[in-house]
Amino acid sequence: MTGLRDEAGRAGSQAPWGLRGVTVQRAGMLWLDAIDIDAVPGELTAVVGGDGAGKTTLLRVLVGVQAVDRGTVMRPSSREIGFVAARTGLYADLTVEENLEFSAAAYGMSRSDLDGRMAQLLERMGLAGARDRLVGQLSGGMRQKLALAAAIAHRPRLLVLDEPTTGVDPVSRAELWHLLAGAAAEGAAIVVATTYLDEAERASSVLLIHEGRALGSGTPGSLIAAMPGALGVATSRPPGDGGDTWRRGRTWRIWARDGQLPAGVDQVRPDLEDVAVVAQLASRAPAPEPAGAQPAGAGTTR
Repeated sequence: MTGLRDEAGRAGSQAPWGLRGVTVQRAGMLWLDAIDIDAVPGELTAVVGGDGAGKTTLLRVLVGVQAVDRGTVMRPSSREIGFVAARTGLYADLTVEENLEFSAAAYGMSRSDLDGRMAQLLERMGLAGARDRLVGQLSGGMRQKLALAAAIAHRPRLLVLDEPTTGVDPVSRAELWHLLAGAAAEGAAIVVATTYLDEAERASSVLLIHEGRALGSGTPGSLIAAMPGALGVATSRPPGDGGDTWRRGRTWRIWARDGQLPAGVDQVRPDLEDVAVVAQLASRAPAPEPAGAQPAGAGTTR
C-alpha cells in the first residue's frame, strides 16, 4: 500500500523523515526497489551511487515531486523543504538578489523576513559583493552557493540536494560542505546525493544504491567495518583474478571474497570508496574460476 505521512500525521513524534519500502516503476522499469532512508534533524545523510543508480529519483520522491508505487514517504510540509536539483533552477538573466527574492516568494517568505535574512546569507556564502551581478556571469561554484542560499533562506527543516558539488572546483566543494555542516548545526535534516566518496565520508550516515537497490547503509565507519572478505593492493593486475579487481590510481585493488588474498599481495584497510565497489561486486554472482583451478578447499589460495 502506498502511504504518505506528514508531520501532523505523526502526532508529535520525533521520528525522522524519510522513506520506508519505497518502490518506483516507470515505463516498465524498476527505478527504486524497496528503499529505506532516514532524514534526521541536525544530521547529514549521503546517497551514493553511480549514474543511473536511482539517486535523483530517490530525492524527487523525498521532496514530493515523484509519485511512488509502494511504500511510505515521511516529510514536513512543502514550505518547510529546501531542494537544490542537479540543475540549480536559477535564472541566468536575473541578479543574485533577484534570484533570492524569487525563491523566497515561492517559499512564502515575506519581504521583511527576506530583508533581515539576505545580508546574512550573502555574507555567509561569500556573495555579498555580487548581489547585483547577473547569475549568468557567476562561476560554477558561486552559482551552487547561490542555489544553496535560495534553498535555505526560509530555514527549511528538510534540505535535499542533488549532486551540488559536481563540476565545482575543489575549493568551492570544501566551502559548500562547510555551509551544509552549518545548516545541519542549525537543525536541518539534510540529504545529499553525491558521486564523491570522500564527501560521503563526512556524512552522519550513508546509503549505497545501485540500479535502484540498496547495497548497504549506516555510518561510514560501520560500512567499512562490515565489508566482507579481505582487500589487497598490488602494483599490477594478478593473472586469473576472477574479476574481483579494479584499478585505483596507479595500483590495483584485489578483493578476496573468502578472505584469502593471493600470495604476495598486501592487505590494506578499505575506505568508503572500496566499500562501494565491493558492495557492487558482492551483489553479483562470483566470477567463474579460471580453467585448471582446483576446487575450494583443495589447498590452494585465490
